[in-house]
Amino acid sequence: MSLLSEERKQYILEQLDGGGKVHVVQLAEQLQVSNETIRRDLGALDEEKRLRRVYGGAVKIQYDTGEPPYQQRQVLQHEAKQRIGRCAASLIEDGNTIYMDTGTTTLELARALKGRKRITVITNSLTVACLLRDSVSQGLFSGRIIILGGEISPEQQSVSGHLGLDMLTHFYVDKAFISVGGVSIQTGISDYDMNDSVISRAVTNRAKEIIVVADYSKIGIQAFCHIGPMEKIDVIVCDQAYPSSWGQELEMKGITWIVADE
Repeated sequence: MSLLSEERKQYILEQLDGGGKVHVVQLAEQLQVSNETIRRDLGALDEEKRLRRVYGGAVKIQYDTGEPPYQQRQVLQHEAKQRIGRCAASLIEDGNTIYMDTGTTTLELARALKGRKRITVITNSLTVACLLRDSVSQGLFSGRIIILGGEISPEQQSVSGHLGLDMLTHFYVDKAFISVGGVSIQTGISDYDMNDSVISRAVTNRAKEIIVVADYSKIGIQAFCHIGPMEKIDVIVCDQAYPSSWGQELEMKGITWIVADE
């Protein structure tokens, strides 16, 4: 395989999307170039902030010290999150009982929840609960809102703890919408906040259908706290198509990947 520099870089980024990490020696063998050539390519991509160099290779850029506070995350990838939210809302049917977690992408789903009837929403997100309260008051949809109890996190705008976990044992939901910090084909879905991850993990055992909503920056990422394996997921709604190397695994695991169009 003989490729030009830009073609090599694109190949490297595609491999990075698929696995979250690439190795110099493996890339050199695959692209039939020297290790030094790959190191130069990785160095250039690092300078462009498209990956992060590590010993022996590179990893996909992610948060090293946890995600930014909720308010800051709301403006990141905002257009993609809006598209994902609208697409995810189309999966909700009248009469459904749904769960929405505390992610900023599920907030966009809440904004798009219009025209539905008899919807029951369970959430641990303060912002989602407040937005849906106003939507019901304005007649944008009909139903009820149940917020989990527990300790409030001002930084994450969420509620978590044993009280919330206990409340979850009393409910079953048709569809759970989970906004994650990372999706890895090898290790599954994960997030950065320990308390919210515990709630999300519990929800995956109470829902008939698990729908992950994630913009493409989360693909190939393994965040700090494990939520569940890929086998737990039924649907992924993303703003881009899945990495080319994921196709066979997604099919084997029975996961539907939906691209949120404009």
